[in-house]
Amino acid sequence: MVIEKTKDELIIRLPSTVNVEEIEDFLRYLRYQEITSKFKVKQVEVDKLAKSINKSWFESNKSKFLNEDNS
Repeated sequence: MVIEKTKDELIIRLPSTVNVEEIEDFLRYLRYQEITSKFKVKQVEVDKLAKSINKSWFESNKSKFLNEDNS
């Protein structure tokens, strides 16, 4: 592995034997970190939004998971 830092970038070189899917997962995580680093939102607010989204989704989809006619 070779890591090179320039004025504007960080360059990482890996051998081709490294699992590409694992690298892609890691890069998606880094992209997430890059995007979210610009936001100043408290975790409590994120949790409230996630709970609201999950509740709304479940209300729309619960019939797929619950047998409501008890047959």
